[in-house]
Amino acid sequence: MLPQEIIRRKRDGARLDPAEIDAFVRGITDGSVTEGQAAAFAMAVFFRGMELEERVALTRAMTGSGTVMRWDHLSLPGPVMDKHSTGGVGDKVSLILAPALAACGGFVPMVSGRGLGHTGGTLDKFESIPGYRAKPDRATLEKVVKDVGCAVIGATDDIAPADKRLYAIRDVTATVESIDLITASILSKKLAAGLDALVMDVKFGSGAFMPTFEKSRELAQSIVTVAEGAGLPTVALLTDMNEVLGLTAGNALEMRECIDILRGGEAEPRLYEVTAALAAELLALAKLAPDAAAGRAMFDKAMRSGAAAERFARMVHALGGPADLLEAPDHHLDAAPIVRPVYPDRSGVVSAIDTRAVGIAVVALGGGRTKTTDPIDFAVGLADVAGLGASVAPGGRPLAIVHARSDAQVEDATRLLRQAFTIADVAPAKGPLIAERIGR
Repeated sequence: MLPQEIIRRKRDGARLDPAEIDAFVRGITDGSVTEGQAAAFAMAVFFRGMELEERVALTRAMTGSGTVMRWDHLSLPGPVMDKHSTGGVGDKVSLILAPALAACGGFVPMVSGRGLGHTGGTLDKFESIPGYRAKPDRATLEKVVKDVGCAVIGATDDIAPADKRLYAIRDVTATVESIDLITASILSKKLAAGLDALVMDVKFGSGAFMPTFEKSRELAQSIVTVAEGAGLPTVALLTDMNEVLGLTAGNALEMRECIDILRGGEAEPRLYEVTAALAAELLALAKLAPDAAAGRAMFDKAMRSGAAAERFARMVHALGGPADLLEAPDHHLDAAPIVRPVYPDRSGVVSAIDTRAVGIAVVALGGGRTKTTDPIDFAVGLADVAGLGASVAPGGRPLAIVHARSDAQVEDATRLLRQAFTIADVAPAKGPLIAERIGR
């Protein structure tokens, strides 16, 4: 099948059959489809869209473009499960969720990504730990998953290679926002991980990837429907990203926050609730709990008992990190030399937050990327970030505390933060933290 004919048919609004889609994805993988042809295909899909059967076929083809993990030979005594988030600012859920699920009897080979733009990346947070091997060999990964129950790692080059090439092309051709292509991109990697169950955290709000709540819902519905069509039981929660999740934004700072929570410290309520809700849904979906309410009770027990903390510590050490990270995080995690509060220009209540701009402030400090190849500074970021409804004042409660390497970085972050926060005299009306559940 000629690539240009497949492109033409989609350009003209035709429904592609699985054989056409499979042939085109094979061409993306082996290089017989040129960058120009892949870009034209992405643009045709962007404007013409895909029907459900096409989305499933594209997802399956991209999954099959590389290695698909199998776990049967390990005789694991529980289901293989994972969670995926569409990204946000301060989204540190995975740091707590993966070990908690392992403590509840699940096995979690969590293939995570790096941060890009205003969003942070789970992989970057774990790479803030000295010695942590984010891309272990297959034998090590299998051993850690079997022995510990969880391993948070980065995708290797043989996992859905067609997605890597197509995503790079989408990134420079203004086709990233295609729901069809986003769905296939996310699910091809999750299906390649050999999962039995998946929970999706689809963000909406000022710090979310999708521009509107309606688009976030459309993406969640697409992912759940296509995943089910490809044989992967999936539930999605639409969760609020109109403010930072938790109290910190920045890699080592977020790691410290989660370590404190795992050790029994008080968790910021929104962070705990989102993590608990995702755990509850996934434990029920994977049949480790009879329903979500029972799954929530299991999660709470794993957190209170220290079982989740124990799994976290074992995972970090098994993947090359320090054995005493949980006991002595400040001994191992990098810290910025300058720590300075940013105060508002007036007293009042935080009535709105441009959460994306808060993420950009972290990038300006050196804690994020604008290109996937950019180096990042693990130590910098924001702590004690004010949430919606917080009372702030000059010389009183700050908007955030900046952790930086230089005075110039502090000045840039201060300017961005003051622009990001709207201060009023009355507290805003807040919407639900978890707006909707989509799935079986």
